[in-house]
Amino acid sequence: MPVRHTPEAPTGVRPLPGGGLIDAHRHDDHQIAYPRQGVISITTDAGTWVAPGNRALWIPAGTVHEHRAYGRTDLRLIGLGENPLNLDRPAVLAVTPLLRELIVACSEEPDDPLLRAVLLDRLRRAPAPERPVHLPAARDPRLAAVCAMVVADPAGERTLPELAAAAGTSDRTLARLCRAEFGMTFPQWRAQFRLHHALVLLAEGAQVTTVAHQCGWSSASAFIDAFRRVFGHTPGRAFHT
Repeated sequence: MPVRHTPEAPTGVRPLPGGGLIDAHRHDDHQIAYPRQGVISITTDAGTWVAPGNRALWIPAGTVHEHRAYGRTDLRLIGLGENPLNLDRPAVLAVTPLLRELIVACSEEPDDPLLRAVLLDRLRRAPAPERPVHLPAARDPRLAAVCAMVVADPAGERTLPELAAAAGTSDRTLARLCRAEFGMTFPQWRAQFRLHHALVLLAEGAQVTTVAHQCGWSSASAFIDAFRRVFGHTPGRAFHT
């Protein structure tokens, strides 16, 4: 089936219910997707990127992607004919209070050239993109099978050899595939997935203690520490700029 093609990336406001999906499509323009409320993800054939309310997603022109909302989401979209970030791949962007207000204002007043000019200027000055919430997708079927087991049981404690045996392969093969396809070890990928899943659960209203146990941490404090090390703040601040 052909992928939906919308030449001009829209600028505007798109409210989405929890679980709301915008099906796979592509634009000839670049786009920023920012969840003023809730959490939004984009998925491409290279993986998934996720952003809470103090992050935004950069989607380069031509990228086939779908959006999914977690929790009631107030999605703000900005279409851009130019590339102020000089990025040719999806990325997660930190959103300062000023950048947040500019994105919100431009989404509500898309025809204001001054607002857009200021937004472009701030984007050119933006910090380097972040990687912690990129969850790469597996191509090899053996690695994909193991990843699917982890996704089905986020708190599971099966080791790589145990998962490899269940997938009909060896742990050495899986370790090699992880490094080749993901650029990280299997424990690093699993930690990345758990943080991704934790953001989703928090957006859906789950308490921090519940999230910690459902995502495989031994305690709420251990989860909070891991979350702070990656994101620079506690889970309670994940939805605030």
